[in-house]
Amino acid sequence: MKKQVFIYDTTLRDGNQAKGLSFSLEDKLAIARKLDDFGVDYIEGGWPNPTNPTDVEFFRRANAMTWKHAKIAAFGSTCRPNGDPAADPILKPLVDSKAPVITIFGKSWDLHVTEVLRTTLEENLRMIRESVAYLKKNCEEVVYDAEHFFDGYKANPEYALKALKAAQEGGADCLVLCDTNGGMALSWELEEITARVRKELTAPLGIHVHNDTGTAVANSLAAVRAGATQVQGVFNGFGERCGNANLTVIVPDLQFKMGYALVTDEQMRGLRALSLSIDEIANVNPDIRQPYVGEAAFAHKGGAHIDGVIKLARSFEHMDPALVGNGRDFVVSNQSGGSLIWDKIKAIQPDLDRRAPEVASILAEVKRLEDEGYHFELADGSFQLLARRRLGLFRDRFEFLGFRAIEEQRDGGVFSEFTLKLKVGDVVEHTAADGNGPVDAMNAAMLKGLVKFFPALKDLELADFKVRVLDNDKGAGAKVRVWTRYVDHGHPEREPYGTIGVSTNIIEASWRALMDGIQYKLLLDEQG
Repeated sequence: MKKQVFIYDTTLRDGNQAKGLSFSLEDKLAIARKLDDFGVDYIEGGWPNPTNPTDVEFFRRANAMTWKHAKIAAFGSTCRPNGDPAADPILKPLVDSKAPVITIFGKSWDLHVTEVLRTTLEENLRMIRESVAYLKKNCEEVVYDAEHFFDGYKANPEYALKALKAAQEGGADCLVLCDTNGGMALSWELEEITARVRKELTAPLGIHVHNDTGTAVANSLAAVRAGATQVQGVFNGFGERCGNANLTVIVPDLQFKMGYALVTDEQMRGLRALSLSIDEIANVNPDIRQPYVGEAAFAHKGGAHIDGVIKLARSFEHMDPALVGNGRDFVVSNQSGGSLIWDKIKAIQPDLDRRAPEVASILAEVKRLEDEGYHFELADGSFQLLARRRLGLFRDRFEFLGFRAIEEQRDGGVFSEFTLKLKVGDVVEHTAADGNGPVDAMNAAMLKGLVKFFPALKDLELADFKVRVLDNDKGAGAKVRVWTRYVDHGHPEREPYGTIGVSTNIIEASWRALMDGIQYKLLLDEQG
């Protein structure tokens, strides 16, 4: 492995600036623990300004915790123009945070100095130099973020370098080149500028880029090639505007593709779990196409691709998905061919002959259903039930005898009620439930009627429900596809699963998807 590159995570600050995200104190602490377990070198906790009590409390709590590997960093800015750092209201809270690492940003672009700070170029250099020197006396390590560095370098390279040298003279432990606007330099240009800067300075360099041109990962890797030894970013790429450099991609790129030793093999195998955990805490849906860790990152749908992977995995995969805690997925599709169906069935019935008629029967049924609008990519629960029924390995645990959906407008609103009749063994059950719309009422009535027979259903949550119109040209008579996602809180170790239903009637499509969702839960419970 090559010399070490240090990972500096800004998820708790930059990530928290993303539209639609808001981390609570407990959210931040939970994410920080997971980052530390993964082996991140620096965790930036936020700006401990008195007007931001959440971040002030974060550092108080963090100081009382034991960290396995990471150093906790507080974030702020240089002192104000013409101010004394030792008495400055911006720097004092940083020192009071007792964070072992303090990161401050300062101006590198002469435009910002004269038009935003409204001060002189020389005063800005003093602010940088003396702020860093003061903080260096009051903490273990000072990181200097050169805000808008690449804008500043393009406009006035001499002054941008002077700003970095001022931080170096103050004793900064790392000088971070920031593409704050996220679009001032593409990879080859950024690498060239970073290499020039490297020759002018003795302090270690870092890189901090935003993703406004979709090149934040590539730009970060280019900076490392040019000599940067600290990479700042956010796991899952959250951040303001288009986000920050995505550490979920950068870390494995550096380790697997560029040969840097960042984390242990065991920690790297936890990358997918870390990514999913952060998404869960942030209350956002995971990006299934995210490199390395996404659900589709190692998913194969084309028949020739699947056949090749089965014969020799590296013929169609750039690495072993297990190295990042992910898995190979052969997606059920009418493009998949017999190899896919065979691989899926082997997991269900290992002793079945590949030429058995059941295999051909299942493949024919999948193709027929997909012609009707079914897609099984995110509905493995429905596929598993289909295959097991054809193999004679599954029978429905209950039978629905009929239902009625009632929509009634009264008292200024629309109210939904769902009544159903079902049979479990020889027992007939008749029940009804209200809900926030017909599907919610349907789900509530199903669970209400079945939970007395199958108590574990109380732990089943319909976590997501999506409807897509398949043939828009038919207007209100169009066929719709309903997809569900279930979470089993009684078995947190289980992956969430999906089911599907298709019909020209949205109630019927929903009914089919929800029936599969419950049947599959009962199947999993019987399997243990």
